[in-house]
Formats: sequence, structure tokens, C-alpha cells
Amino acid sequence: MLECTKVNTIGEYGSLGYVVEGHTWANRKTWGYQSFKNADELLNKYCEFIDMLVDMTPYGVVAAVYTQTTDVENETNGIMTYDRKVVKFDEQKFRQANQKLINSVK
Repeated sequence: MLECTKVNTIGEYGSLGYVVEGHTWANRKTWGYQSFKNADELLNKYCEFIDMLVDMTPYGVVAAVYTQTTDVENETNGIMTYDRKVVKFDEQKFRQANQKLINSVK
């Protein structure tokens, strides 16, 4: 429940699962709230989340925590792979999406 008279924070969002073969901790079933077949699908969902956050800013949402920055053992929901060698998003488009959110609160 968002209230305009209080500071609102989204404590966790994201957890978008995408496996980059050869860059996981183990070759077995991995986990994410949602799984995607390719980086374009992943980026599209991320941009949907950004749009939702932009829509929430008039209601006092001032912070949101993305889960998570890197893959961990059995979770492939990071921005980067477990070995930190691959950024899963097109970096320019990822930056543009984040800039859209930043600009919405200026």
C-alpha cells in the first residue's frame, strides 16, 4: 500500500532468471522467479519493471532494491553471471532504462 504522505521503498524486485551457458556455478537446475530464453526477453521484462517504478514515483516511492547484482550458486537472477564475466543486459539499453527512472524523480 503506497501513501503519498510517507517515504515508500520497494524492498525487492527483479529476480529475473536467465542462464548464460558456461557461466553458472553448476550444471543443474537453477532458480529465478521468472525464467527467460534470451537477453532480449530479459531486458523487456526489466524495462516493464522500470515503467512500473516510474508510475509509482508520484506516490512517494523513492527507492527500490533490485535482486540481484550477480548470480549466486543455484540462482541465475543476477545482472551479471556467477563468474562476473558476462553482463546479461545490453548495457546501453540497461543504462537508458535506469536513466528513465532517475529522470522521473528529478
